[in-house]
Amino acid sequence: MAIASILASTHNPFLRLSKPSSPVSRSVVFRRYLKPCGRGWIPRSIRACQPSDKLGGDGAISASAQRFHFGNEFLSFASDNFLPLALVSGVALGFANPTLGCLADKYSFTKISTCGIFIISGLTLRTEAIGAAVKGWPLGVFGLISILLLTPSFSRLIMLVQLQPRELVTGLGIFCCMPTTLSSGVALTHLAGGNAALALAVTVASNLLGILTIPFWVSRYIAGGVGVSFPTDQLFRSLIVTLLIPLIIGKVIRESFKGFANFVDNNRKLFSKINAICLSLVPWIQVSRSRSLLLSVKPKVFLAAVGIGILLHLSLLAFNAVSIRILSGVSGGSKNSKENSTAVLLVSSQVIIEFAFRTDLIS
Repeated sequence: MAIASILASTHNPFLRLSKPSSPVSRSVVFRRYLKPCGRGWIPRSIRACQPSDKLGGDGAISASAQRFHFGNEFLSFASDNFLPLALVSGVALGFANPTLGCLADKYSFTKISTCGIFIISGLTLRTEAIGAAVKGWPLGVFGLISILLLTPSFSRLIMLVQLQPRELVTGLGIFCCMPTTLSSGVALTHLAGGNAALALAVTVASNLLGILTIPFWVSRYIAGGVGVSFPTDQLFRSLIVTLLIPLIIGKVIRESFKGFANFVDNNRKLFSKINAICLSLVPWIQVSRSRSLLLSVKPKVFLAAVGIGILLHLSLLAFNAVSIRILSGVSGGSKNSKENSTAVLLVSSQVIIEFAFRTDLIS
């Protein structure tokens, strides 16, 4: 009403304030007189409406508007943090009700979700990204060295930790000898804007070569020279089926149907969310399978093991970040170099847990 008062006080002959037709109406009506027609003036009404659900009588925001604003803020936050929320939800669901997770494990949902992630990776893989990945081969080689040669050396330090039960320390030591994650590294690279092609190349190469390096490192650092039983043939076939073939299928579909490729490019956020859902199935199933064992461990011991795992990943992240920065500085920085650096940093700072479950020591 302040604006109406100001306009009314100007005594503008072409603007006249009219009273609302209803005493409860909040509309402010002006009559604007346009060009004369003959001897008279043509009136035109200008109505300024004030929605009753937005502002109260004193100008404050109404409760419904506040709820609407809060809902938009919550949806925006959930969209921006979809992957961590999906992972946390998977872990919480596995602890709350492990029955569904165990049933999903029975029907190999972990392999299905991994296949889905790599099919999506193939669908979203641009050919120019492959060219940029080829140019970033020095970073890719460093990633393989870090994953296959440097990370396993952390297991020697892990084995010095005095923690009971001793199986937790042994598990963490074996964990260090594993290659990079099959799916989360690629998914995080997509979200961070890194070169997905380079992340895929390092992931595939490290997991295939890891079949050969894991028995050596486990025998050297964990088993004290004792032989290690490792299902090499089974793991090799599993990697081909769940990793390489889905990736090739996705890429072939992208190159064969250009219309579908454009649809994928225009809806990358949607496919990123599908990727996150597939990725959240892995912790959900693993926690569901191990719930009884996890609950049997004392909380202090469990938290100590989790803290060691977090410290391990932070150490890997810091070491790889410094090394990649030095290597990028020597080779010269560019846009592609930044994307390649992001991909290698994320992929080389993670280790896979699936292989650790399949490694058995022979005493």
